[in-house]
Amino acid sequence: MEYVLLKWVHILSATILFGAGVGSAFHLFAASLRRRVGGVASSARNVVLADWMLTTPSAILQPVTGVALVHKLGLSFATPWVAWSMGLYAVAIACWLPVVVMQIRMQKLAEAAELRGASLPAAYDRLFHRWTALGIAAFLAFVLIFWLMVAKNLPWSA
Repeated sequence: MEYVLLKWVHILSATILFGAGVGSAFHLFAASLRRRVGGVASSARNVVLADWMLTTPSAILQPVTGVALVHKLGLSFATPWVAWSMGLYAVAIACWLPVVVMQIRMQKLAEAAELRGASLPAAYDRLFHRWTALGIAAFLAFVLIFWLMVAKNLPWSA
């Protein structure tokens, strides 16, 4: 694949991965804080759908295109900004995978509460707090990755 096309796919998939992740997370976060069960159930359905349609394909494309770019540019995987980017990506994905499972559980809990005309259960709140913490960690990892991709150096090195 030509370098410019490869880089374009890498940037486009990063944009979709980050944008869909932040946008859908905000949607579910805001709905959860409002505590309107129907809104939470609807938001959770949309977030789960966005993960399958947007986030998952982009999450797969990122390392594939990233490794191809490293090879195309003749870089070593030991280059500090490359190694840190890959490590941070692993951290972000390690946060995201349990979040996917949590979102599906949160959706089911919200839908069940909606059907019963009940409030969100305590189990939803426990998942929501863990989901939020993992989401913040993944967000910070991605922000650092974006820095590394642009600056091509570590922000804490001279």
